[in-house]
Amino acid sequence: MSTQAATETPTLHPARPARARGTFVSDTWVIARRGLIHMRRQPEALSDATIQPVMFVLLFAFVFGGAIAVPGGGSYKEFLMGGIFAQTIVFGCFGVALALSNDRNNGAIDRFHSLPISRASVLAGHAVANLIRAFLPIGFMTIAGFVVGWRIHSGVLDVLGAYGLMVVFSFAMIWIGVLLGSLVPTPEGVQGVAFVVIFPVTFIASTFVPTSTLPSVLKTIAEWNPTSSLANALRHLFENPGGVTPSSGAWPLQHPVAYTLIWAVGIVVVCAPLAVMQYQRSIKS
Repeated sequence: MSTQAATETPTLHPARPARARGTFVSDTWVIARRGLIHMRRQPEALSDATIQPVMFVLLFAFVFGGAIAVPGGGSYKEFLMGGIFAQTIVFGCFGVALALSNDRNNGAIDRFHSLPISRASVLAGHAVANLIRAFLPIGFMTIAGFVVGWRIHSGVLDVLGAYGLMVVFSFAMIWIGVLLGSLVPTPEGVQGVAFVVIFPVTFIASTFVPTSTLPSVLKTIAEWNPTSSLANALRHLFENPGGVTPSSGAWPLQHPVAYTLIWAVGIVVVCAPLAVMQYQRSIKS
């Protein structure tokens, strides 16, 4: 009697991932929540979003407030607030740049990419966390402004438009920060760029003085500087001194809100794709 041994070939099934791949939105929120937790546990890292804006408001309001005359009259403290808002929002790009640069250097990016999450969610999470972070300086400056004598003279819709414009421009500056954090390899390098490039941009503007007081070349630069248009747009929407749009002159002076929105959209359209491409290159190198 012969026995025939039946040989069965085992069926191979593809290995399932340890956990289901999360959605892009949920992965983005996980990264954003991590960034917010880091901010809460390291309050000293928020000095640029809390202490610095208030310090600028107090220093310029009380040190220079009596020496600078606003064309057309009015309180310099009210003129100042639009510029302080604009300067702080522009400086906001360094929050995301420093956070991204730190994550590149401490190995966090490598750990994120070893997880079954969307790679795009890493950048999106940093952007969301820093957009939420942008509300801090806006809130602190609003309170400090009211303390030193700043007042809003416009209606509710204009006020909402002013704060909405600040949020929109903050979002645009975040993508400059992402691009900077992907280009510059160290946090020290990011801080160096801040003082060499961005810091002068916020001063050659109508941030603290009217553009009419500047020399001819600097005046032209300041008139077309988006920092000036943001400051002037806020003054216009809050109906503060310096916010009256002239009937003649440079186009940004006559249409500060539109010019600011054009810059915000342009920054996102140009910098967001460049930031993503540079980020992909930086994590492969």
